[in-house]
Amino acid sequence: MTVEKIVEILDARVVAGGDCLDLEVCAACGADLMSDVMAFVKDRVVLLTGLVNPQAIRTADLLDIKVVVFVRGKTPGDDMVEMARENGMILLCTKYSMFLACGRLYEAGLRAGGVREIA
Repeated sequence: MTVEKIVEILDARVVAGGDCLDLEVCAACGADLMSDVMAFVKDRVVLLTGLVNPQAIRTADLLDIKVVVFVRGKTPGDDMVEMARENGMILLCTKYSMFLACGRLYEAGLRAGGVREIA
């Protein structure tokens, strides 16, 4: 699924990375705890979160997640937008709750990513 399609499905506002909406993603991860995000496979995942602080951007960057969607009408601050731009990330905002946003993406065919084995 392209990010452009995600924007359409979630009626999202593009905050950063508007020139990269043709990027393909294969899975989604919805979490407010960044430790939970670390358990997901990092290949072409979109992160949905209500956590609007720099830790969300740092975690996404660490895991090579290029698309972050802020749910519940939350908007990242200028510092977060700048961090995302520096790291080539796309930031989106949607009014939908985490539950509804994940459900809408699932209904449209986007599935969960694999979970890493923790030894």
